[in-house]
Order: sequence, then C-alpha cells, then structure tokens
Amino acid sequence: MSQLYNSIEPNVIDDEMVQKAVEEQYPEDIGKLAKREGINFKDVTELQLSFRNILQIDNLWQFENLTKLQLDNNIIEKIEALESLVHLVWLDLSFNNIEVIEGLDTLVKLQDLSLYNNRISKIEHMDTLQELQIFSIGKNNLTTLEDVIYLRRFKNLRTLNLMGNPLCNDEQYMLFVVAHLPDLVYLDFKLVSDTTREVAVLTYQDLTEPLEHEEAQALAQLEEQQAKQKELEYHKTAFVEYLNGSFLFDSMYAEDTEAAKLAYLPGVDDLLQAYRKEFVSVCENLFNYGLKEYEKREAEVSDFYESLHEALTANQQEGRRIILDFENRNKRRLDEIHDASSYDIAESKRAEYKEDILQLSEALMTLEMLIADQLEELIKDFKRNIAVIASTFIENVKGMMTQCRDLENRHHEKLLEISIATLEKSAKNELDEDLPADVRMLLVDKNTIVNAVNASHGIRLLKIDKRESDIVSNTNHWQASVTEKAFQNEIDRNRDRVKEIVQYIDDLQEELDNMEIPEPME
Repeated sequence: MSQLYNSIEPNVIDDEMVQKAVEEQYPEDIGKLAKREGINFKDVTELQLSFRNILQIDNLWQFENLTKLQLDNNIIEKIEALESLVHLVWLDLSFNNIEVIEGLDTLVKLQDLSLYNNRISKIEHMDTLQELQIFSIGKNNLTTLEDVIYLRRFKNLRTLNLMGNPLCNDEQYMLFVVAHLPDLVYLDFKLVSDTTREVAVLTYQDLTEPLEHEEAQALAQLEEQQAKQKELEYHKTAFVEYLNGSFLFDSMYAEDTEAAKLAYLPGVDDLLQAYRKEFVSVCENLFNYGLKEYEKREAEVSDFYESLHEALTANQQEGRRIILDFENRNKRRLDEIHDASSYDIAESKRAEYKEDILQLSEALMTLEMLIADQLEELIKDFKRNIAVIASTFIENVKGMMTQCRDLENRHHEKLLEISIATLEKSAKNELDEDLPADVRMLLVDKNTIVNAVNASHGIRLLKIDKRESDIVSNTNHWQASVTEKAFQNEIDRNRDRVKEIVQYIDDLQEELDNMEIPEPME
C-alpha cells in the first residue's frame, strides 16, 4: 500500500469509518437495522478495517470487547492506540509501513499476530504476549538469525513465518530457527519434519544448551521471586509483614544519622547487638502469633459462611417444596378452569385458584421472614465473634509492642550512660579510641551529646508507634469490612428474594387473568 501514499489522501480512524465498517460486516437487512437504531461498539467482537488507506490508528477505545482486528493493507507507520483492546486474540497489521514493534503491551490474550510485509528490522517489545501461537513477520528487514532467539520466550508459539527476510538467505537458516525454537510445528508454511528437527538439535546443541541452562536459572529465580511475593502477601493479610526478622529494627536505624555516629562510642556496639537480639526475638514472637491469629480469623469467617450456606440451602429446599406442592395441586385446577362448561363454574375455580396464589405468597413471604430472622442472628453472632477476635489480637499486639518500647527505653538509658561516660573521658583526654570528627563534635558538651541520644531515641520510638498503629488500623479495617460485607450481602439477598417472590406471584396472577373462560349467560 505504500505506493499509494502519494496518490490517495491518508486517513485516520474516526467515528464515521468505524461506524461504516461495522455496518458493512452485518448482512444487508441487519445492517440497515443497525444503521437505523445505532450500534453499541462494546458489543462488537470483530472489526475489519483493511484497504482504507489508514495512516494512523486511533479511536478504537470503544471496542473494549474486540477479539479480532484487521488493519492490513493500509499505510500505518506506527502501532499505537490499541491499549484498550485487552481481549484481542487475533491482530492483522500486514502490508503496512511499520518500522518498530511496539504498543502491544496490554494485548496479553493475543494468539495470532501478523506483521507480514512491513519495514521491521528487529523482533522486540513483545514480552507480554505469552499466549502467542501464530506469528507472521515475513517480508520485513530482519537481517540476523540471532533475532529469532527472542522468540524462545513464547512457549506456545507453534507457527512462524519469516519468509522474505534477508536472514532467510543464510544457508543455515532453517536449522538455526528449528534448533532455537524446538516446539515449532510450522515454519514458513511448511511442517517441520522430525529429521530436520534432529539435525538442527545436533548442529546447534553447543549454542542451545547454554541458553537452556540460562533460561532454567532465570525461571528458577522468577519462581523464587513469585514465591517470596506470595509469602509477603500472606504476611500482609495477617498484618505482620516484615516482622519475621530484623526488618523493623533495621528500619529504626535506617534514617537515624545520630545513631550512626553514636555507634562509634566505646561499648555501644556490644550494647546494640544485645538490643538487636532481644528486639528481633519479640518481633518474631509477634510474627508467629499474627500468623496463628490470621488462621483463626479465616476459620471464623469460613465457619460463618458455611453456617449461612446450610441455613439458606434448607430454606431454599423448603421453598421449592412449597412451590412444587402448589404447582402439582393447581395444575388440575387450571385445566378445570380452561375446560369449564359454564362461566359460573370457571369463576368459582378461578376464585379458588386466586386464594391458593394468595396462600402461596403468604407462605413464601413467611419463609423468607424466617430465614431473614435466622440469618440476622447468625450475623450478629458473627459480628460478636469477630469483635472478640480483633480486640484480643489488638490487645496482645499492643502488649508485644510495649515490650519493644521497654527494650528501647532500657537501651536508651544504657546508651545515655555510655555517652556521658565517654564525654567525661574525652574531657579528661582519657579516650583510647580515635573517633571520627563528626562523632567528636557530639562530645563538646553534655547538652550536645544528650540531645543527640534523645533525638535518636525519639526516632526509634516513632517507628515502633507507627508499626503498632498500622497493625491496629489494618485489624480494625478488616473487622469493619468483613462484618459490613456480611450485613450488606444479606440486605441484597433479602431484597432480591422478595422481588423474586413478588414477580413469581405476579406471573401466576397474570397467567390466571389471561385464561379464556366461557362468556357469562345473558
């Protein structure tokens, strides 16, 4: 299409173009109806915009459920404005003027991609397309066989077309590609034979084996990172993340410049190591306690919803029994109304049926009131239990954080003693240690050293207070959200059930009202 660029007015995708394209996709009669009544682009799953001299992709954000998009045979220079098409499975951008692969990051469901006949010189920027099965990039400007190695990351890739690229002129082209992409089934529209595969593996095993080793290591590292992230998420859910070690202790000193200076004072290092050991022990106790309490919370929630399900199931079974009895009992009555020999008989039967409908409505509503009352009590018990679990957890957390503060206070007192003793030695020139200049600046007088020790102490207390506050806040939020969810779910369930009963009764009444009966006698 590039040869038409100078002779035909280039287009940008606009509302008029997509509207027309969608209408053309329907059969003539449906297309006319769609044109008259309008089209909701969210309902469109396939869109063909081929041969429209499109220069720039735009205005496709409305097609959020699109699975197939054809943009072939245009003059497109850049892949862009596709980020909202997250459900796209099939994309054809062949026969355009594209130079760089880009703009595909959000298309994680893409399985079939054609970039055939463009101006691309490198395979790149496709890392997120892990579902890719078919890839056509023939007739481009790919020159080096090593480009193919990038495609090893696509474990589902089975069909590849590279035909027409300069790299295909290499006499080892086919063997190199097959060796580096061992799961390929079709290459350049031909089935990869077992013989070709065997020769390729033997020819390039010195290159592929190190790659496989590197990939295995990378995969192991990724799995390890994912496992750590999953574990961290578990700890966060338990509100005790980063308490299984020295994280909190280290964070207390991370931004404390005064503490770093005070650490040079004689005897402080031993004091600090002892403090660290005791502090970390308390944190780990809190961590282990937090995990146990999390399991307790989860068990309480699980038990509640299991009881809820049992109560609802029993209620629903009783409701179905009542309806089934009604339907069995009144099927004959409907036939009698329909076959009545006179108006009076039909009206008598109709009145009986109306009374049965009224009784059915009362029975179903009574049943709903009973389950609503039963669930209300269940939810109240659940709320009480959750409140006890949360308050007990918070109380114990505060107790352990108080232990942390007590350790900090004792450490502070000892550090203050060491600091003043060092000051006195310094004043008498009895210090054996050669201290850095910024540390000696703290030893000019008592106020300076005391202020430094107090400031450092204050920073650490704030860190402890903040961690306690976060745990308490998260626990309170969990308590409020889990109980509110239970209440709101029941409100929604009750409302929907009442509507369902009313609609069912209305349908029965309408069916009765619409029945044909004999005309009354004159």
